[in-house]
Amino acid sequence: MTAQYQVHGDVAVITLNNPPVNGLGLSTRLGITDGVAKANADAAVKAIVVTGAGGAFSGGADIKEFGSPKALQEPNLISVIGVLENSAKPIVAAIHTVAMGGGLELALGCHYRIAAPGASIALPEVKLGLIPGAGGTQRLPRVLGVEPALNMIVSGEPIKSEMLAMLPGQKLFDKMAASTASLAEEALAFARSVADVRPMPVVRNMPCKHPQGDAYFQFARNMVKGMSKNFPAPAKCVDAVEAATKNKFDAGMAVEREIFINLMLTPESKSLRHLFLSERAASKIPDVPSDTPQRDIKSVAIIGAGTMGGGIAMNFLNAGIPVKMLEMKQEALDRGVATIRKNYEAQVTKKKLKQDKYEQRMSLLTTTLSYDDLTGTDMVIEAVFEEIGVKETVFKELDRVMKPGAILASNTSTLDVNKIASFTNRPQDVVGLHFFSPANVMKLLEVVRGEKTAKDVMATVMAVAKKIKKTAVVSGVCDGFIGNRMIEQYGRQGGFLLDEGCTPAQVDKAMEKFGMAMGPFRMGDLAGNDIGWAIRKRRYSEKPLMKYSKTADLLCEKGRFGQKTGAGWYDYVPGKRDAIPNAEVVAMIEAHRKAIGITPRKISDEEIVQRLVFSLVNEAAHILEEGIANKASDIDIVYIFGYGFPAHRGGPMNYADEVGLFNVVQAMNRFAQNPLDDAKFWQPAPLLAKLVAEGKTFN
Repeated sequence: MTAQYQVHGDVAVITLNNPPVNGLGLSTRLGITDGVAKANADAAVKAIVVTGAGGAFSGGADIKEFGSPKALQEPNLISVIGVLENSAKPIVAAIHTVAMGGGLELALGCHYRIAAPGASIALPEVKLGLIPGAGGTQRLPRVLGVEPALNMIVSGEPIKSEMLAMLPGQKLFDKMAASTASLAEEALAFARSVADVRPMPVVRNMPCKHPQGDAYFQFARNMVKGMSKNFPAPAKCVDAVEAATKNKFDAGMAVEREIFINLMLTPESKSLRHLFLSERAASKIPDVPSDTPQRDIKSVAIIGAGTMGGGIAMNFLNAGIPVKMLEMKQEALDRGVATIRKNYEAQVTKKKLKQDKYEQRMSLLTTTLSYDDLTGTDMVIEAVFEEIGVKETVFKELDRVMKPGAILASNTSTLDVNKIASFTNRPQDVVGLHFFSPANVMKLLEVVRGEKTAKDVMATVMAVAKKIKKTAVVSGVCDGFIGNRMIEQYGRQGGFLLDEGCTPAQVDKAMEKFGMAMGPFRMGDLAGNDIGWAIRKRRYSEKPLMKYSKTADLLCEKGRFGQKTGAGWYDYVPGKRDAIPNAEVVAMIEAHRKAIGITPRKISDEEIVQRLVFSLVNEAAHILEEGIANKASDIDIVYIFGYGFPAHRGGPMNYADEVGLFNVVQAMNRFAQNPLDDAKFWQPAPLLAKLVAEGKTFN
């Protein structure tokens, strides 16, 4: 069993022991109920303490059991909480480090709660498209007050125990321990002090009211609606908490249960649960065991102090890792350091960063103009111009100066990592680390594994990614890796849609309505249209038969490179990011259409969305087949965290599964009939065709 039972004099202690976060799996649930039964049967025991081993009280449901029969097997969590409430002897929850979701609901079923300072307390179910399902919406308002409880449930964000203990009138914690170290002793003493108190306090029997009632809940609904239009769960949190204030406890529980079960079936919740599991699965590499030894990374060098280099440096400074930044000219270094300072100062002004933390981070940054100064660093990341000749010069220098065993990483977004590795005498130490811009903000990191990249290098960079708070996804080597290889097809479809009758604004609006952070043309303006232009020029010589719309080239010939030039597909006012449609651009598209003899047609939003999204899906199926990505869920993570794909749709592969792969292929067959499109591209990838034939899905 994953719960241990020990008796300390007249107090029984039940310790949850299911690493890493004491998830409430079936074995743990049985351990708790068996322990309570044993304690109640022992005349020498006067009180019971429930706590967690290691680094958590309990993080809630056991994700290893998600979707399995064990998750539903009795005793479920509601039954376990019933056992705690009905115990003939008082039960004290000794909370430390983490009490989230079902873990907090378990504690609320105990008669008393003692907490160590610094514990993270949360009901985060809303982040999975759900509401708490074991009484959280009914009990938390009774001990914390309706408003603070609803705020916690709707946001899902953790709050420190000492902050909650300061709320006036709170009954969540009966006592705060001096520290985590003293919690066990203090919990035993507290249990002895309440051993003979009768009647024992039970949260379900506490009153639950709000003085403004209906008016408050209407206000809460309006607030929630504005903040979460694509997600049904936050509004349902309001309904469940309102039910706690208007019903007897059991009736309120019935409302919570019904809402929980209905939300489980929504595509939004399925998508968010898919993402939750996918994010955790992304860090696992099939042939790199979790116990693979790692190299020690105590210092990092960055080559290039431009926007990308500076952003990458900030990730390491934030994690307390010293950074040495190299540039060829002093002015470039000064500019880079000034930008980092400006970014941090903006955070200080917004009170997101304390002044002393800012100074501490800047003190970890040193600069140099000489490669010879990098000899002692454990890892180097180059962020220089995206041209293979430039990379060759850099990596030959790094090979010369870096100590044996140092990791040599390239921030390339499209170039061949194997070729880059061949510029050194240590290809086993070379890896691609493709950060997304702005690198200090974007969560995604594509880790590009070369043919010769060593397993310990992979294990090390995945661990480093976690340390700098990035979600890392492994990609094999191909042009554009996972994300940029797919986005090229998406961009091609955007161009064809312009040729056939759309305006940039129409395409962008359709995609933004679908849920994308921004449509393809606003995205092009943000990234810089000249980047796509350079790739297309390379394509024209490498793949002369590949079809493109010429509109983007015409735009670039006018010098309209996007936000950085104040003009792209749209116009931009300095200091603002608002995209203002430009009549000349529309006229340019119309003139081009006329020149190639196309009569424009009316194109529906549905066609726009399907062509763009299914182009991602088909290219991704090729990527999976070639082994560039390990699994479909990795591709979903790349698109959610790197390209603004809507989280409530779970990524392009999950969305295709939801739509039905048969339906996706039917749509692709229709697009292949369009003479202005690329019929060859719309041939379903063999993997996609195979899945349809077998009635299977990507995930």
